[in-house]
Amino acid sequence: MSAYILKPGVPYPLGATFDGSGVNFAVYAGGTGVDLCVFDEAGVEHPLKLTEATNSVWHGYVPGLKPGAAYGYRVYGPWSPSEGLLFNPYKLLMDPYARAFHGHVRHTGPVHPMKNGELDAHDSAPFMPRCLVVHDDFDWEGEKRPEVIWRRTVIYEAHLKGLTARHPDVPPEHRGTYLGLAHPAVIEHLKSIGVTSVELLPVHELVPEGFLVEKGLTNAWGYNTLGFFAPDQRFASPTGPGAVREFKMMVKALHAAGLEVILDVAPNHTCEGNHQGPMLSWKGLDNRAYYWLQDADRSKYRDFTGCGNSLNLGNPWALKLVLDSLRHWVTEFHVDGFRFDLATTLARAGNGDFSAASPFLQAIHQDPVLSRVKLIAEPWDLGSEGYRLAQYPPLFAEWNDRFRDSIRHFWKGDPWQAAELGYRLTGSSDLFKASGRRPTASINFITAHDGFTLKDLVSYSKKHNAQNLEDNRDGNDANHSWNCGVEGVTSDPAINALRARQQRNFLATLFLSVGTPMLNAGDELGRTQQGNNNSYCQDNELLWHDWSLTPEVAEHLAFVRRLAQLRRQPVLQRRNFFLGQTLEDSHFHDLVWFNVDGTEMQANDWKSPRQCMGWFLGGDAIGTRDPEGRKIVGDSLLIYLNASAADLLVTLPDEQVGGRWEAVIDTGLLLDGQTFANGERFTLQSRSVVALKLMLARPEPG
Repeated sequence: MSAYILKPGVPYPLGATFDGSGVNFAVYAGGTGVDLCVFDEAGVEHPLKLTEATNSVWHGYVPGLKPGAAYGYRVYGPWSPSEGLLFNPYKLLMDPYARAFHGHVRHTGPVHPMKNGELDAHDSAPFMPRCLVVHDDFDWEGEKRPEVIWRRTVIYEAHLKGLTARHPDVPPEHRGTYLGLAHPAVIEHLKSIGVTSVELLPVHELVPEGFLVEKGLTNAWGYNTLGFFAPDQRFASPTGPGAVREFKMMVKALHAAGLEVILDVAPNHTCEGNHQGPMLSWKGLDNRAYYWLQDADRSKYRDFTGCGNSLNLGNPWALKLVLDSLRHWVTEFHVDGFRFDLATTLARAGNGDFSAASPFLQAIHQDPVLSRVKLIAEPWDLGSEGYRLAQYPPLFAEWNDRFRDSIRHFWKGDPWQAAELGYRLTGSSDLFKASGRRPTASINFITAHDGFTLKDLVSYSKKHNAQNLEDNRDGNDANHSWNCGVEGVTSDPAINALRARQQRNFLATLFLSVGTPMLNAGDELGRTQQGNNNSYCQDNELLWHDWSLTPEVAEHLAFVRRLAQLRRQPVLQRRNFFLGQTLEDSHFHDLVWFNVDGTEMQANDWKSPRQCMGWFLGGDAIGTRDPEGRKIVGDSLLIYLNASAADLLVTLPDEQVGGRWEAVIDTGLLLDGQTFANGERFTLQSRSVVALKLMLARPEPG
């Protein structure tokens, strides 16, 4: 006889809910019967047959059970793989709504639902983790969520462990953990480079793929989710209060510093893989409800993600799972937004085509919680017609890979980039204006977790992924990178100087462009992955940041901090797209493009192979005057990019755009602080950026 008493319970909320006297369990399952399996402190399993089912939600209440209790489920039902039915009670299943886990999946055990095409009758429980009951009792007193409006947002995309695993100021027991990110030294660094929003690679509980484990590798990035409600155990400190509480402590500390927390989430697929993958949760609960299945053979999956399966958010139970998870992270963990990995999969409906009116996108739009946080789409997946840049509804910002590629082509020295570059530098109005969105909808980035780091972008022309043990077949071959003359590490001072300048060029272009900049963590420190452009399986020093401040790194970091300070200028935080005309609060046109001889660019200039261009950003005029009656202008900028291999003589425009100019950014490090008058000339170094700030406007009439 079981030591546990089971009462009927209630069907809502889903998951395990502690009420102070016991725990209510509720789980959706499509089978004919469900066992709640409670594990005592000795690890002995106590199956409790749930007898109550309300609208396919099986539920029961166990009085006396407390937070920390371990549990799982077994589900009974028909076995017919060709029909997509995979019910197998021999497999312990994780609760999709579990808020914490203990232990890990061991792929060496019988965790697969079938063997040789037949149902596998071996018990998987000894090789499975346990779901844990959690009590939501964190003290948020004094916490104030940051209110960072989009136009002031600077995103910092980071791997949580990689960021602090080697940080010398973080205590060893906190390195690579939630508490490590909350450390004052880390927060101070983020603030110093102008970051407003930390975007974390997936922090949901995950399961590394079996083929990686066999090679001695792991899924370091985290895009292989087991628990959409649970912070990952691997980022908890060894002596701390646990992942759930430590994650909240981290958020509270970041919020206290005015920093937002954005989560990179991947509800497009799960860790169960394809038809040959393990049965860990959803396959055994209701395979047909959660996944896209092939029409001809429903034992196999439609794979839009390249990960073996795809969650079908056209099904109400799958959609509910994802929406409930997102709301949980906002309401319980106080996160400030989400970046949706392979978002096109989430927006597929009907027969599997993308739809801007898909159930997921419509639900997000009307949700009173989710519609008020930052939402960022990676606007593509690997399925048919999956590339959907600029096709998401107005609540979403989008990763703009056309910005990335255009800027890379330009600084690589490729000609004929002017027209494309003009749009990308000014917020990509050609992409986002028609939908009623603003320039901030464009998430501008040069590098991200997926691909080369910035230092590697200027040091390698080819990927070098041997450490991934796939014979260098993995990773993208189209990197649009240039090694500056030598592949990889070199002692040549001229090449190293050029590489340093090219890094500054990329960063200056990013920070001086209109839109929402996203900085790849470590690029401000010259981080390298030794040419590996697919570090997803490298939980080691290849992924971890090196915080050693050599003179070169210190100089590079100081440059980024100057860019961050300049980025705060309102002229770079535009509310709307440019009109090319004089605005009410300024004496100048909001945008004017210039040739190096000081003349305005004409239509044919955009069709030339030019590798240098300049543009004027008309800022707000402050209402005070100098003794000569001239208005002091707040933040108008004149910017020149020269990607050619030759120094160029630049003639500043005439008085139509102002008076005297100060060089506030020069990636060549030659002109900083120098001032120039309208019509004056200066030498623009090869492969460099110069940004000049207007000091005084022209005299006013009368």
